[in-house]
Amino acid sequence: MSDNQSKIEQWIHNLQERKKEAKLVRKIVFISMIVFLLVVVGVGFGGYTYISSSLEPADPEDNTAVSVEIPIGSSVDSIVSILEENNIVRDATVFKYYLKFNNESDFQAGTYDLTPSMTLGEITESLKTGRVYHEPLFMVTVPEGLSLEEIAVIIEENTRFTADEFMTTVDNPEFINSMKEKYPELVTDSIFGESIQHPLEGYLFPATYPFYDEDQELEEIISQMVEATYVNVTPYIEQYAETMQNEELTVHDVLTFASLLEEEATEDTDRRLIASVFYNRLEEGMPLQTDPTVLYALGEWSDRVLFEDLEVDSPYNTYKNTGLPPGPIASSGVSSIEAVLNPENSNYFYFLASLEDGTVYYSETLDEHERKAEEYIYNEREEAETEE
Repeated sequence: MSDNQSKIEQWIHNLQERKKEAKLVRKIVFISMIVFLLVVVGVGFGGYTYISSSLEPADPEDNTAVSVEIPIGSSVDSIVSILEENNIVRDATVFKYYLKFNNESDFQAGTYDLTPSMTLGEITESLKTGRVYHEPLFMVTVPEGLSLEEIAVIIEENTRFTADEFMTTVDNPEFINSMKEKYPELVTDSIFGESIQHPLEGYLFPATYPFYDEDQELEEIISQMVEATYVNVTPYIEQYAETMQNEELTVHDVLTFASLLEEEATEDTDRRLIASVFYNRLEEGMPLQTDPTVLYALGEWSDRVLFEDLEVDSPYNTYKNTGLPPGPIASSGVSSIEAVLNPENSNYFYFLASLEDGTVYYSETLDEHERKAEEYIYNEREEAETEE
């Protein structure tokens, strides 16, 4: 056999082998595609089946009531987790997306009797309407802008504890340190400043608190109020972390700043504009000159601050001292906290509120401010005194 013939036979053999390999590869690819499609279909069907089942009641046959407590200030994530832990819903993630898809929010805190047989719609409606199946034995409502001593009066009026007992507890170093250990991101060493009158001033969140135990301890009542501050303040601290760093603000500074806005403003728009005034004055090294700090220093509330009051010797007196006062002068709501972290941008350095209707007027210069004070403060005051 010649060499040429051998080469031809070898070439034919190799060609046949390549055809076999190509046929095998096509077969493998075809089988792989079939398997892949089956997997995709299987996963899709399985996912659809799982989601569909998760949208059903956790147990349609179980009507046993389960007591579920939704704490004040709970986020959607924490609420759905609580429901899943109590076997009221099948899957917390699916329920969260159910709420998001249906644009459901504004759930009410409280203790609910929920059953595994309830539909997601029924559970949602219960949480939205605040149908508290366990009626509270007593409730404590703390409005925005109150100092600890004012909160003490509310405690005395609504619980078995006296105002003195409240103040003794809230100023107790052991209790304060327990709050610091429990909420270290909120309650920091800043509250122990030498000039601070009450360490937890401004750290009790304004809200309505339901209580279900007639033997509720005073420490537990106060602890819930501190916890509510932690729950409500933390999201803003995280959201505006960069702003706080740029402005060199601590959490204590934010609560202190917010307490001034809470005492000075009534409308949310005023809070943000007043915040801009305070920022502008701080930047220029000007005293904030806000009357509520003088009243706090004096330890008494009055509708009018006299010139002699402005001379009170106290680090809280923002007429005699620059910068923020040592600590909060009242409890702040979220509107004031957000205004501190997201103020308006303005060139205002002064503001005043009309005695007649509370309208706030802003000024860029002292001359402009004095003209408005003459018109909206002194004239209105003289007219009021004349009418009397």
